Amino acid sequence: MLEIKPIQTKADQETACTRCGIPYDQDCMAYAAHEDGEFIGMCQFNIEAERGYIKNLALREGLSDFEALFLLGRATLNFIDLCGIHKAACSEDAAEERVVTAIGFRRGEDGVYLADMTHMFEGCGGESAGKMSGNSTPARN
Repeated sequence: MLEIKPIQTKADQETACTRCGIPYDQDCMAYAAHEDGEFIGMCQFNIEAERGYIKNLALREGLSDFEALFLLGRATLNFIDLCGIHKAACSEDAAEERVVTAIGFRRGEDGVYLADMTHMFEGCGGESAGKMSGNSTPARN
């Protein structure tokens, strides 16, 4: 079963980045994807002013799993949206274009990938939509 959870420490985030072959950014928060308890990928992101920003969306080196990347990206956008931020950008090299567009980003005329999450997650989860339980916020420090 695929599980997507926040990475709780910067040391764990740095290790995950190494395993995915991406540069560690201490200023980013991160989510990790685990399949049957085994780490398979991560997303580094931050929230700046009125916009979220996905910097990296990557699997562990040697893996290929479109669905896992899609769900990891959507979970990250959902978290950003739950924080009250309804716009996001994505770095051009965060992931393959087909993944970036599948999770909701569109390339603007200036070449920047942007997503508008207004209404994107409405109706998801029934009565509990918009509510988070437990410690579901990724580590910032």
